[in-house]
Amino acid sequence: MCFSTEASFIGGVVVAAIGVATIRKVHKPSQIVFASIPLFFGLQQIAEGFVWLSLQNPEYAGLLKFSTYSFLIMAEVFWPFMVPLAVLLMEKNKKRIKILRGLLGIGIAVSLYFIYCLISFDVTPVISGYHIEYLEGYPKSLQIVAFSLYLITSITPLFVSTIKRTYLLGILMAFSCLVTIIFFTQFLTSVWCFFGALISIVILWILRDARRKYILGR
Repeated sequence: MCFSTEASFIGGVVVAAIGVATIRKVHKPSQIVFASIPLFFGLQQIAEGFVWLSLQNPEYAGLLKFSTYSFLIMAEVFWPFMVPLAVLLMEKNKKRIKILRGLLGIGIAVSLYFIYCLISFDVTPVISGYHIEYLEGYPKSLQIVAFSLYLITSITPLFVSTIKRTYLLGILMAFSCLVTIIFFTQFLTSVWCFFGALISIVILWILRDARRKYILGR
């Protein structure tokens, strides 16, 4: 989905539509944040569509900075705290809640770090092949630590949760990230979003199944 202007826009609209369908499956307020994940995936893809459009068409150059930072805020700032928060709100096991609170705290710290980076350092998006590479001037000394904590807070909560099938979502996210690191390392921020549609469908499946059991149990 992150390989061209058209693909980003089409992919973003499709994933956002899945997000709307997912939100409609919510039957408890605690599920709203979790159900919103596909919608934000879609919006993130649409934002990158405007990055593509701005880079390829000089008449849209004025949109480049806004679309770039809109994409990066969602890609780097949003997910480290969104995932643990979404899982925490649904969790009922007291021991797991404590772990998830710790992960949320780390996630918030990671998000604040990326906010600092986006404010303090320049970011230049460039088209390289069929992907967008974001040339970031972030501190090199903290790059590995920040990336590791990003992955931990974005994926681990799905394995900690006792909610049925969230571990499948965790496996999919871990696999998608691994594939991206191996084959598209320099395009990680952009290409990982390619798996957003699959992840969104799994979230829809989890909530649809939960809603069906809720209705049958009433």
